[in-house]
Amino acid sequence: MTENHAIIESGWNFDNSYARLPEAFFSEQGPSAVRSPELVMLNRSLAVSLGLNPEALQSAEGAEIFAGSRVPDGARPLAQAYCGHQFGHFTMLGDGRALLLGEQITPGGKRVDIQLKGSGRTPYSRGGDGRAALGPMLREYIISEAMHALGIPTTRSLAVASTGQPVTRERDLPGAVLTRVAASHIRVGTFQYAAARGNTEDLRALADYTLERHYPEIPKDDDRYLSLLKGVVQRQAALIAKWMLAGFIHGVMNTDNMTISGETIDYGPCAFMDTYDPATVFSSIDSQGRYAYRNQPRIGGWNLARFAETLLPLLHEDDEQAVKLAEEAISQFNGLYQSHWLAGMRAKLGLFGEEPEDEALVDGLLRLMHEHRADYTNTFRALTLGQQGAETLFGTEEFARWQEQWKARLGRQQETEAASRELMRSSNPAVIPRNHRVEEALEAAENDGDFSVMHRLLEAVTKPYAYTPEQEGYCSLPADSTRPYRTYCGT
Repeated sequence: MTENHAIIESGWNFDNSYARLPEAFFSEQGPSAVRSPELVMLNRSLAVSLGLNPEALQSAEGAEIFAGSRVPDGARPLAQAYCGHQFGHFTMLGDGRALLLGEQITPGGKRVDIQLKGSGRTPYSRGGDGRAALGPMLREYIISEAMHALGIPTTRSLAVASTGQPVTRERDLPGAVLTRVAASHIRVGTFQYAAARGNTEDLRALADYTLERHYPEIPKDDDRYLSLLKGVVQRQAALIAKWMLAGFIHGVMNTDNMTISGETIDYGPCAFMDTYDPATVFSSIDSQGRYAYRNQPRIGGWNLARFAETLLPLLHEDDEQAVKLAEEAISQFNGLYQSHWLAGMRAKLGLFGEEPEDEALVDGLLRLMHEHRADYTNTFRALTLGQQGAETLFGTEEFARWQEQWKARLGRQQETEAASRELMRSSNPAVIPRNHRVEEALEAAENDGDFSVMHRLLEAVTKPYAYTPEQEGYCSLPADSTRPYRTYCGT
């Protein structure tokens, strides 16, 4: 069997439509070969859904592709250019350590990006080495796959390959490359890049490409760019509501980390909240709490306003009318978000239909959870199971009064108690990627080369609504610590 034949059998089926955009949007760049490529994680089920052959991918040639030492047939590697407001400050950016190999066309005709993250320097590296450490790449694998299992739109992780080469940060760390799958990597920052260059035709080309790829249902009329803006607003409102309902904190909601497709992207300093506190921040670089849990909807709206600004030349030839159209579209975000969030909260409490007092009922529970430092996920899990969990909240008179109101609301609906329990069970995960469990898995892999801890964690968090006895251990909280948990960007 020839080497080329082995690669073809892997099932790669690339197209390169992004490379047909104006050249300003990317730089063609091959990955940098590494010393000792080794495949350490492969998402077999995702591979099969993409039309790939897991057995072929686990070959030496597969490891070389996932580590960046070999380019598969049909791929056209490139680094994408974009800008971004990072913590509110505008910066010229681009793929400094990532390469888009191309777009895999699946057996069902779906088009998805295949990107290598940590594959070496690019023209946008700005002095960086373009490499990534094993721990952060495994972290993205765990969290992105858990998010997918939770039903939250997200990029996904196909593979992680170690490179056999250290990367130097505060200390030498084992190097790795993540293979990421996405609907696309078109960001708010991509449109900011087009707008900053001042070339309206390039901006139009990007917008038309985005419409065709992600919003094909929008008619090709004079209002299509306004419809694009409204579509992105709708998808981001739904996405951020799902984050909030799951207790997820992205950690770095810069405009270059907001996708036009409506997927979650970039799992650097992210984490799931244990103790319910709206002010929770995990990121070591977010000293002011800009991206705290409670601020995520507000920042989502702010980012969308930046997106709207880029589209002004396409919305209307009259500047004032363009601004008016953009403002009207952006003004819909808060209402859309609130509607999605409240509908999700009703489901978490087993509520069918709508009553005017529902929001007050939800707010009352969250207030008690905050006051009594209750665990976010375990509180809803206990309510789902009809059990009084370990939370001190459950023993208070205040909770007893709230519970009476909740039961009265349940009693006014036509649906059965069993139906409510089923709704709650499908809306409240029994397990999330607890921070201490994630760290445990990463330490075993990095320090001992032991990936079994990670495999067991993945088995639990990718079936979040199973409520099996085997998951019990993953519901427990970490030991008390005097130091707050911190996450890092992993650059």
